[in-house]
Amino acid sequence: MSANEITRLPYRPLADAPGMVELDKQLEWYRLISLGRMLDDKARNYLRQAKGWSYHASHAGHDGIQLALGLAFRPNKDYLFPYYRDMLTCLAAGLTPYEIILNGLSKAADVAGGGRHMSNHFAKLSIGIWNVSSATGNHTQHAAGLGRAVKYYDSDAIVYSSQGESSSSEGYVFEALNGAARENLPVIFVIQNNGYGISVPVAEQSANHTVSENYRGIKGLTIINCDGTNPFDAAKAMRRATDLVHEGNGPVLLHAFCERLHAHSNSDRHELYRSEEELAEVRTFDPYERLKLHLLNVENLDEAKLFAIEEENRKVVQEAADRAEAAPDPDPKTATLFVFPEEAKVAPAAMVAETGGAILTLREAINETLKTEFRRNPNTFLWGQDVASKEKGGVFNVTKGMQQEFGPARVFNAPIAEDYIVGTANGFSRFREDIWVVIEAAQFADYLWPAMEQVVDTSHDYYRCNGQWTPNIVARLSSGGYIHGGLYHSQNLEHFFAALPGIRVVTPAFADDAAGLLRHSLRSRGFTFFLEPKYLYNQVFAKAPNPGEHYEIPFGKAKIRREGTDLSIIAYGTPVHWCLRAASQLQEEQGISCEVIDLRSIAPLDSEAIYQSVRKTSRALVVHEAQLFAGFGGEIAAQIAEHCFDSLDAPVMRVAGDDCPVPFSAILEREVLPQVEDVYQKALALARY
Repeated sequence: MSANEITRLPYRPLADAPGMVELDKQLEWYRLISLGRMLDDKARNYLRQAKGWSYHASHAGHDGIQLALGLAFRPNKDYLFPYYRDMLTCLAAGLTPYEIILNGLSKAADVAGGGRHMSNHFAKLSIGIWNVSSATGNHTQHAAGLGRAVKYYDSDAIVYSSQGESSSSEGYVFEALNGAARENLPVIFVIQNNGYGISVPVAEQSANHTVSENYRGIKGLTIINCDGTNPFDAAKAMRRATDLVHEGNGPVLLHAFCERLHAHSNSDRHELYRSEEELAEVRTFDPYERLKLHLLNVENLDEAKLFAIEEENRKVVQEAADRAEAAPDPDPKTATLFVFPEEAKVAPAAMVAETGGAILTLREAINETLKTEFRRNPNTFLWGQDVASKEKGGVFNVTKGMQQEFGPARVFNAPIAEDYIVGTANGFSRFREDIWVVIEAAQFADYLWPAMEQVVDTSHDYYRCNGQWTPNIVARLSSGGYIHGGLYHSQNLEHFFAALPGIRVVTPAFADDAAGLLRHSLRSRGFTFFLEPKYLYNQVFAKAPNPGEHYEIPFGKAKIRREGTDLSIIAYGTPVHWCLRAASQLQEEQGISCEVIDLRSIAPLDSEAIYQSVRKTSRALVVHEAQLFAGFGGEIAAQIAEHCFDSLDAPVMRVAGDDCPVPFSAILEREVLPQVEDVYQKALALARY
C-alpha cells in the first residue's frame, strides 16, 4: 500500500450510534470534543513558543471514553482521580478552559496546585477532582480508600479512578482492585488502553492485550470492555457501570480500547518506534472526525451548525488564553509554603502531666491513648495487619481491645499489602476534614518498604495541591532492635522518613511521652510517623505514671532528662536509656557531668534545645540505634558544627549501630547495636579530648 493510499483510508463509522442518543446531547459531545482538541492544540503551540506547558500528553484518540467519564462525574457529589492524559475528562467534568490553561502555564491561580505540580496534571478539589501524583496509577489506592469512606458514611457518591493500561502492571493496582472487590466499594476503575506505555507495546507489558482480562478472577469485580474511541459505546458502558455501582454491585473495571494519535508526550518521538502505516491506520479511529462524519452523514446535520460550534469554541479558547497569559506567575516567596500543615495548638496546662496516675508500660500508654482519642473523635479509624483478631491486638498486643470497644467498622484488619494500608488511609481521609486514620503501617518497621511509594506520595500531598488538603494519618511502626529479631524485624528507618519533607517523625522513650506524642499526633493535621521502640514496650525502666487524657507534647520539643555541665549527650528512642545509665556511671566513676537530651521528635527537630545545651557544655555526643553512616546523627552533628562552632572545645562525636544489618543471633546483635559501654567510652574520650 502506498503512502497516498494510506492517507485515503476511510474513517470508521460509529457502530450502533443511530437512535441511541438525542441530537442535542450529540451536539454537546461535539462541542466538548472540539473544545478539548483546540485546547490540546493550544498546548502544543505553547510548547513551540516556549511559553509553558512543559509537559503535555495529548488525549487525542481517547476522546470517547474521556467524554463518557467526565460527563458521568457529578461535581460536588462524586470524586474523580484523573491521570495526566485526562484533559477532556476534566473539561467535561467541570474544569473551564481558563483553568486548564492556567495549569498548563503553571500560573499562581492554577486550581490544581498553583504551579507546584507538573502541567497537564489537572484537578479542582473544590468540586471533587483530585490532584494526583506522577506515579501513574497509584491513585487507584486513594480511590479505594475514598470508596471505603463513601460506603462507611452511607453516601451515594461514586469514586472514579482513571489511568492508562501500562500502569496496571504495577502491583499496587492489583492491590486496589482486589481490596475494592473484597470490600464491595463504590469505585469505577477506568483503564484507557492505547496500546503503548510510552514506547513499550502492550504485548511487552501485559499477559493479555485486553488488560482487563488479567483481573478476570477477582470475585466481586465487574469487568466491562468498550471502544474508547466511540463516544456512543463508551457512554453505554459508563451507564452500565454507574448503574451497577448505584445498585450496590461495585466495584467496576471499565476497560476502554483507545488509540494514541500523537506521541506519548512532548518529550517523545513516536515515529522512532511506530511505522507510518500504523499511524495512518490509527488516524482512521480519530473520535473527533468520526463524530463529525456521523453528525453530517447519519444525523444529516448542516455543516454550518458544526462550523458555528467550532467558531464559538475558538473564541472561548482565545479569551481563556489571553486571560491566563496575563495572570500572575507564582511568587517565589511562596515556594516553601505548605510543606507541613499547621499542628494543633496545645494549651500550657495540657503540657503538664497529671499526678497520681496508674503506672503504665509504654505499650499500655499507647493502647490507653488510642482508646481515649477514639472516644473523643468518632471519626477516628484504625487498620493494619493483624490488629483486630479476637483477643489479639497486633503482634505486640498494642491495639488489644480496640475492635471490641469501637467495632469492626472502625478497627479492622487489612490485607498483607502495606501499600494498600497506607494508600487507602490517604484516600479515606479525603472524605471529611475531621477524619484521622491510625495505621499499623507494617507489622514491623522493616516491612514498610513496599509502602514507600505511598509514603513518598503522601508526604507531598499538602504541598502538591497548594495547601488545599492534607491527609490526616498517624502511621504506627514497631521499630528497632534489642529483641533478637534479625533482618526485617530489628531495623531502624527514621533517617529515611526524616529525609522526606512533609512527614513528621516522633519516637518516645518513656510511657508518658508515648501518650503525649500520640495524642498530639492524633490532633494535628498531616502525616506523622509514630515510631514505637518495640524493645521498650514492656520494660520497667520505660514505665511512667499515666499523665492523663489531656496530656500533649508538641512536635519539636526535646526534653532534658539529666542536667549536666561537662558534655551534652543527644539521643532518642531506646538509646536514651543507655545514655542515662552511662551518664550516671560517668558521674560516679569519673566525676564527669553529662547532660542528656531526649529529642522525642526527629522531624521537626528541636535544634534550639540542642544548641543551648552544647553552648553550655562545649562538647556534644550524638547517640542513636540506626547505623552510623548516613544515620540521622550526621544531620544533628552537622547542625551543631554549623551553629555552635565557636562554642565547641572538641569535635562532635557519635555512637550508633554498625554499618550493617541487625543480625539475628543475640551475640551478633549485641556486637552491632550500641550498648551502655559504648556510650560510656565515647563520652569519656570526648570529655578528655
